[in-house]
Amino acid sequence: MEGRALKLGDDIDTDSILPGRYLTLSKPEDLGKHVMEGYDLHYKDKIQEGDVIVAGSNFGCGSSREHAPIALKAAGIKAVVAKSFARIFYRNATNIGLPLVEAPNGPDDIEEEDILKIDLEKGTLTNTTQDKDYDFTKLPEFMFEIVENGGLIEYLNKTRF
Repeated sequence: MEGRALKLGDDIDTDSILPGRYLTLSKPEDLGKHVMEGYDLHYKDKIQEGDVIVAGSNFGCGSSREHAPIALKAAGIKAVVAKSFARIFYRNATNIGLPLVEAPNGPDDIEEEDILKIDLEKGTLTNTTQDKDYDFTKLPEFMFEIVENGGLIEYLNKTRF
């Protein structure tokens, strides 16, 4: 997968990704309309289909709501690259098929709008703009299959029935 980098900092919490006032919404497309409003009311206007969020440490900290990764995916975010993720956000994103790339040494020198190429299977991240490669923590095989199938429900439907 390939996408344009959108940079964020450390400790981006689930309230920044999707404020609590939108938890009554249930359709992904409705959630996506309000993505990142807790961080910047106009941030969603800069998101283009296929973009990759690049953040620092502890991305997705805060509550355990699944709404936050659903909103990111519905807004067109293709993947999130960060130094580290909050544990429950990591699992929620995997369960809805949003790829997360944990790259402890990668995000610092990636610039806004750099073009990134991610190979989840190989565990490689390439910044094609800067011609730099990074290794990242590969997903365990079962989690890779969940993400590749679009999420846990889709994975179970394909493998159990």
